[in-house]
Amino acid sequence: MRPLNQIENYLIHEFVEDYREGILSRRGLVRRVIGITGGIATAATVLGAMGVQPVSRAEARQESTPQSPTGKSPLSVAADDPRVVAQQVSFSGNGVELYAYEARPFDAEAPYPLVLICHENRGLTDHIRDVARRWAVEGYLAVAVDLLSREGGTDAIADPADAPGLLTQNVDPNRHVADFRAALDYYLAMDGVVDPDKIGMQGFCFGGGVTWRAVEQIPELQGAAPYYGPPPPLGEVGAIKAAVLGVYSSDPSDFANEGRDELAAALTDAGVIFEINVYPGTQHAFNNDTGSHYNETQATAAWNDTLAWFEKHVLNSILDEKSG
Repeated sequence: MRPLNQIENYLIHEFVEDYREGILSRRGLVRRVIGITGGIATAATVLGAMGVQPVSRAEARQESTPQSPTGKSPLSVAADDPRVVAQQVSFSGNGVELYAYEARPFDAEAPYPLVLICHENRGLTDHIRDVARRWAVEGYLAVAVDLLSREGGTDAIADPADAPGLLTQNVDPNRHVADFRAALDYYLAMDGVVDPDKIGMQGFCFGGGVTWRAVEQIPELQGAAPYYGPPPPLGEVGAIKAAVLGVYSSDPSDFANEGRDELAAALTDAGVIFEINVYPGTQHAFNNDTGSHYNETQATAAWNDTLAWFEKHVLNSILDEKSG
């Protein structure tokens, strides 16, 4: 079988943990892993190495058990909230037509600070649209790029279980970074719409990994908040100009925590401004209020920490600032 790239490996570990905790059925697990590896034989090999018994091809075609949400975030902003102007947008970039969800504050004038948002492995869901509106309420122009644009957008995917494979199988993770580069260029080309000195980025799970890579490759970013994503190539952290707040769970079985200490050491050696926050009593994806790992107290704390970080490093940033 072909070697798995970093993000593919990360997602498979995430699915296995969900399966072991009863969040994902065995059939659902195998279907998602097949989507990444490209075949049931290779999926069985990968899962067998992780101690998961394979299922039959017929079982793999059946529907998985959906996750059970545990509560609605008090931070949630409704789609029709009068404080926000939101819309679907599209633009040419990275050789394709890209789609995104845009949310702006109703009562603020341009230029706006801009925050780019990278979704989880499910694509551009209603939860991510909600996150964009939360930023708009705080005065930002928020743009959540749909990394499934090449497939017609997330809403065009008939089976959500196919989304992780479409995002990762034979896909260079840097392509996703290039899509965000294209989004930034699109908004910077609009005269007076965004403040070029106030650019940030946030991403979750898979999107946290994309955000880590983006801060290595997009020098205009002043601040970023990757939530529990896989680390970027450590040899390139010296290129990071943004101040980065890493948000992580306290669960030792959360695969997102693997390599975190090495990443912190590399960031320190490179003089990058950063903090790694670990939130007690949490599991992977604790911010997502549509999933069973949602932790209202710690998700709210992480959000407030992220706002404070962006207030300091995006709204009041000094580009190229480095720690001693």
